[in-house]
Amino acid sequence: MRALGPGSVSSFLKIILDVSYYALWVWVSFLALVTVLVLLLSFNPDLLASMLPAEAAGMLRKYGAGAAVALGGWALMSGGWMAIVERLRKIFATMILGDPFHPDNVRRLRVMGVVLACLEIGRYVLSALTRILVGGEKSSEGSFTLTAWFSVLVVFVLAEVFREGARLRREAELTI
Repeated sequence: MRALGPGSVSSFLKIILDVSYYALWVWVSFLALVTVLVLLLSFNPDLLASMLPAEAAGMLRKYGAGAAVALGGWALMSGGWMAIVERLRKIFATMILGDPFHPDNVRRLRVMGVVLACLEIGRYVLSALTRILVGGEKSSEGSFTLTAWFSVLVVFVLAEVFREGARLRREAELTI
C-alpha cells in the first residue's frame, strides 16, 4: 500500500485525524461549559444544596474552586491536543497531494513542538495547583518525564528535516 497520494495510508490517517479533531471540539466545548458551571456553583453552592445530597454539597463547598481549576486545566490541555491534531490534519493533507515537503509543514511541526512543550509545562503547573487547592498529597503525576521531552525534541528535529527537504525541493525546481 502506498504512503502518499489519494487512497493511501495517509488519506486513511487523515480521516481518523478529521474525526478526532471534531470529537475534540465537542470535548473541549463540554469541558469549558462544565468548568464555568462548577466555577459559578463554587461561589454559591447553596443554589444546588436542596437538590444535592448533603455530602455532595459539602464537597462542592470544599473542593469547588479546585475542581474548576482542574477542569479548566483539562480543557486547556485538550485544546492543546486539538491544536496538534489540526496541524497533523494539514500535514497529512499535503501528503495526500503528494507534497510532504511543503514549506508550511515546517511551521506546522514547529508549532506542534511548542504546543507539546507547553502541554508538558502545563501538566506540571496543573498538578501543583491541584495539590495546593485540593490539598492532595505529593504524587508522581506532575513529575518530570523524559519521554515527553524526548518527543518535543523529535518534533523539532523533524521540523528541521522537513525544512531541509523543502529547500532541496526548491533547488530541484530551479534546476533545468
